[in-house]
Amino acid sequence: MPDIEMQDPAELAGAPDAFQRLWTPHRMVYINGAGKPKSDGDCPFCSSPEKSDEEGLIVARGELAYVVMNLFPYSPGHVLVCPYRHVPDYTDLTPEETREVAELTQEAMRVLRRVSNPAGFNLGMNQGAVAGAGIAAHLHQHIVPRWGGDMNFLPVIAQTRALPQLLGDARQQLADAWKS
Repeated sequence: MPDIEMQDPAELAGAPDAFQRLWTPHRMVYINGAGKPKSDGDCPFCSSPEKSDEEGLIVARGELAYVVMNLFPYSPGHVLVCPYRHVPDYTDLTPEETREVAELTQEAMRVLRRVSNPAGFNLGMNQGAVAGAGIAAHLHQHIVPRWGGDMNFLPVIAQTRALPQLLGDARQQLADAWKS
């Protein structure tokens, strides 16, 4: 069988496009179950608010939703906005929950800009396991700060993601800035 990496893309099946591919095989550990709940009773988004902010990696708490550090971040400062209520789908939120998730998302972006000055953000919700939701049973909105050149070769050749800041330090920095 020919080595696909050495083939000219024009020779491969499908229509060529302008995208380059960055393969991240290290994510398979998470995709295959590391850090995922074994049952609904084991939901980290339900148990995190029951802990102290430091232990639960919580940045800020609202009335109906909260902001928490992502345990498997794509970049430093990657946070999630979660409703307290255990619901799987965006359409399950009440209007009040929807409003608070949106407001906390906006405030998270403002705080991240003050703390670490990202050049942009990726925002998103993956609805259902097939759409990429690692924890599909509990809705969560990703806020991923991005900088030019923030991804490097380490994930591909060393199955390692370089994160220059510890989760606890990032949580403390964001929590302190949230209050100001």
